Amino acid sequence: MQKRAIAVHDISCVGRCSLTVALPVLSAAGVETSIVPTALLSTHTGEFTGYTHLDLSDQLLPIAHHLSTLCRSYDAFYSGYLASGAQVDQVLGMIDLLCDEHTHIFVDPAFGDHGRMYSLMDEAMPSQMRKLCSRAHTIVPNLTEACFLLEKPYPKDGCTPEFIAELCQGLLELGPENVVITDIAFSSEHTGLAIQSRHMPQPVFQFRSRFEGVFHGTGDVFASFLLAGLMNNRTVQDAAAMALELTHEAISVTLEGGQPLRFGVQFEKILPRLWERLK
Repeated sequence: MQKRAIAVHDISCVGRCSLTVALPVLSAAGVETSIVPTALLSTHTGEFTGYTHLDLSDQLLPIAHHLSTLCRSYDAFYSGYLASGAQVDQVLGMIDLLCDEHTHIFVDPAFGDHGRMYSLMDEAMPSQMRKLCSRAHTIVPNLTEACFLLEKPYPKDGCTPEFIAELCQGLLELGPENVVITDIAFSSEHTGLAIQSRHMPQPVFQFRSRFEGVFHGTGDVFASFLLAGLMNNRTVQDAAAMALELTHEAISVTLEGGQPLRFGVQFEKILPRLWERLK
């Protein structure tokens, strides 16, 4: 039977991120994907100015109530960028309305990077997001978000395996079964992931060579590839390895093409490779 997911993220008219990434990636992986936008932006907020931003908080629960009348089940509930900390309570209400014990709650906290929160975030977001992470099966914070979630100082001068292991354990204690922390680096030449599940005594690390530059939306690309793997019965470690490889391939293709990086990475060209990996 075909898997079904619902993705709850913002949508940007220009700039590959959030729903404009999640929907095509999951669809290419054979997952029927419904969407609920949390906000409408003309562009994403990185390297663009003058963008419009429409908070759709007043639409989330009415949409969820209507969807709940359709008698559809979801194999995954995938939340990403939320417009405010207050939206977390609405998303929790959506989970109550739309999910059952078989739904994989997959949370990408998506509120910060490079040691700071995104420009439109309010100070309540980390504490609110902890509540959502406690309901999740899998969470995919980057290093910045992991530090905010656990009220730890961001390691501006680099981190150690011991520090990352401490973060993974702290995040597991919030409630999820699986933690995948992105943007991990122990040297300037590499970047990668830390993965830990409840049954694992220590995290497993995966790395790739670092590309120079800022690549907007790659967190969404990685998380969507990861969930695509999970929805196709891959283990967390196998799905993360695939997602890391495909995300780096998307970055490489983008650099070869010479498109301005603020428009996001050309993940579209990698979707055939995703399907090949999943077959």
